[in-house]
Amino acid sequence: MVGKDAIGRKFGPYVGTVDANRLRFFAKATGETRPEYLDSAAARAAGWRDIPAPPTYPFCLQMLDVADPLDWPKKLGIDIGRVLHGEQAFTYHGDLCAGDVLDFEVEVVDVYDKNSGALSFVVSTLSGRDPAGRLAVEGRQTMVVRNA
Repeated sequence: MVGKDAIGRKFGPYVGTVDANRLRFFAKATGETRPEYLDSAAARAAGWRDIPAPPTYPFCLQMLDVADPLDWPKKLGIDIGRVLHGEQAFTYHGDLCAGDVLDFEVEVVDVYDKNSGALSFVVSTLSGRDPAGRLAVEGRQTMVVRNA
């Protein structure tokens, strides 16, 4: 079980780069066919700085650009084989496009149990800041840990 003492723990910073090739791959994997999600020139013609990142892409940055993407759950003693992805949401404070580099920090903001402790819910936030320190994106994720 994940204890309440995990609340307030912070992990990172982690550096993530929004890579054009990864964005193209993500677009193709999700069935996106609009040219601005596949081509830099088309993106700029559509008013973007470069290929835009889809709404859930910061989760990919957290997973792809970190030496061990499961570092922080492991530090909480979570057995990754017993984890389900519960939910996630993102708030953007501007556009996120190919070429952007963000520093991420994860913070555990809540832990609660259900079913007499059979399941632990770990709620974390993700803050992504640009090189000037401005908040670019915030995320909130719930991880469900099966304890029994």
